[in-house]
Amino acid sequence: MHLSFVPPRQVKIGDAAAFAGTTPRAIRHYHEMGLLPEPERGGDDRRRYGYEDMIRLLWIRRMADAGISLDDIRDAFGSTPAGPDDDGIAAVLERLDETLVAQEAELRRQRAAVQRMRTQGSRAGLLSDVVTSRLSDLPEGALRQADLDTLLVTERIFGPLGAAVQAGRFLVLAADPELRAESDRVDAAEEALDDTVAVDDPRVPRVAAERHAFERVLAAAMEEAGLDESDDALFESWDAGEIPDGGQRSMSAFEAVGKMPYDFSPARLRCMELAVELGARD
Repeated sequence: MHLSFVPPRQVKIGDAAAFAGTTPRAIRHYHEMGLLPEPERGGDDRRRYGYEDMIRLLWIRRMADAGISLDDIRDAFGSTPAGPDDDGIAAVLERLDETLVAQEAELRRQRAAVQRMRTQGSRAGLLSDVVTSRLSDLPEGALRQADLDTLLVTERIFGPLGAAVQAGRFLVLAADPELRAESDRVDAAEEALDDTVAVDDPRVPRVAAERHAFERVLAAAMEEAGLDESDDALFESWDAGEIPDGGQRSMSAFEAVGKMPYDFSPARLRCMELAVELGARD
């Protein structure tokens, strides 16, 4: 049989790269890794690639496209000149499958988080399900951005249970305009205790007393709304393992607090201490 076209016995690196669907730079990298043996060179001192080289290149490209790392491909080849060793590739594929399963689980988690953010709103959706479910009965816009920010910080430090319990506070404030107004007034009084106010300023104990009085009123309102019973149910669910920690806490609450910056002045910190002392006397 007469062939009108006879392919070359060897090709240069550019043709080899084009045929294998890669680049000359990638092929040079394969050489550096020891993944692809250096081929013989022609009279012009340029690499020449033969049939066996192309077979190995195709194996490399197909395995890399499947997600196998170049290091694993090199290990799978072993001492086999043309293709991967069956036992070696089986071990690599098993590890790769385990990695892909983990990646699939992570993608499902990420997609669920995105869907929750789209449903709940970008900020509320960042919170755990147990927190957002407790806030679900509130009308849209009832929670302020600062409320959601506070819940986000609380969840990072104390986990979903801590944030879910704290959510009860915002439930009561959102439902009672007068109580919300009083909360705003006390918050403003505390914020006024800035760095220009001395720790022994008479306003400090006065505002502490106002904070203590407000917290007593708020606690009574939460109890009247039955939120104390809801909190008990939350703790029971936590003890039963029904509330996951969301995998968020990689440090203790003490460590988290130590890494959280704040903008409280010494006078305001003293006010907070006095309010806690007043509460301990009740």
